[in-house]
Amino acid sequence: MTLQALVFGNVALDVICSPVDDVPRRDSLAFDEAAVTPGGCASNVAIGLAALGVHTGLIARTGNDDTAEMLFRYWGRLGIDTRFVARTPKSTAVSVGLVDSQYQPRFIYSPGANQGLSADAIPPESIAATGARFFHISGFFVLPNLADGLAGKLAALRDRGLTTSLDVVFNNHMDDPHLRAALWAALPQVDYFLCNDYEAFRLVDERDPARAAQKFRARGARGVIIKLGASGCWLEVDLISKQIPAPKVDVVDTTGAGDAFAAGLIAALSRGLDSVEACSSGNQAGSRVCTRLGAVEAWLNE
Repeated sequence: MTLQALVFGNVALDVICSPVDDVPRRDSLAFDEAAVTPGGCASNVAIGLAALGVHTGLIARTGNDDTAEMLFRYWGRLGIDTRFVARTPKSTAVSVGLVDSQYQPRFIYSPGANQGLSADAIPPESIAATGARFFHISGFFVLPNLADGLAGKLAALRDRGLTTSLDVVFNNHMDDPHLRAALWAALPQVDYFLCNDYEAFRLVDERDPARAAQKFRARGARGVIIKLGASGCWLEVDLISKQIPAPKVDVVDTTGAGDAFAAGLIAALSRGLDSVEACSSGNQAGSRVCTRLGAVEAWLNE
C-alpha cells in the first residue's frame, strides 16, 4: 500500500508516572497512576497519524532487545510501516516521565539507539518511491547527529514533491551553535516549522508569537506554527497571520500534546484541508491526548 506520510525521529519506551511533584533523594516515592506505552516524538506522531487514518511510515532506530519488540508490536497493531526502522546493537531508548499535579511532565531519558540517527538515514529516492506526500522531522534538538546534510536532504524531498515539516522539541542541545546553524540552514526547505512559545523565545528571543513567527519566516521558513498550549496556536503562512483557538478539555497530562498537534495537522493537510483548518485539527488532536495519562493512550485506548 502506498504511504501518505513518513515521520523521522526518536522513538522510545515511555513509562509515565503521576502525580510526582518532588523526588526525594533517599526515600521511596509512591504515585497513583502509571502508563507504559510507545514513546518518543516520532513514534507519538506516527501513532497519531495512523489512528487518524493516515498510512504512515517511521524512520527511526531501535535496539535488538525486548523493549524494541514491544514497540514493534504496537506499531504493527496500528499498521505503521517500519521498513525504515533499523535495529542496532545499542539498547532501545527509554524515557521515564514524571507528571506533576499541574499536569506538566519532566523526563529522565536514555537516548540509546536514537544516537545513531543522522541525515544519512533519509533516502530521498526511496522515500519518494513509497508514494508519501508528507515528510515530518520530529524532535530536531533531541537528535544531535542530525545536523550535517539535513538541508540538502529536505531540498531533495521537496524537489520530489513532498511537503516537509519540522518540530524542534526543547532539549539541552537547543543552545548548541552547530545545531542552531543547521536549523537555520534547513529552514528554507521547511514548509511548516513547528515550535511552542517557549522554544520560540529560546531560539529568537521573542515572547510575542506573531513577532517570533515573523523572525522564523525571515530565516526562510515557508510556514510557521507556534503552539500556545491551551490557547491554541499562532499560524503564519502565505498572507495568513492569526491565532487559532484550541478546544477546552479536562487535562490529565500534557505529555505528547505537541506531537499529537503535528499528527492532526498533517492528517488534515493530507485530506486537502487548508492551513487554518489543519491547525484546528492539530489543536483538537493535542487537546485529545491531554485527557489521558501518557502521550498515546488517547489514540490506543478510545
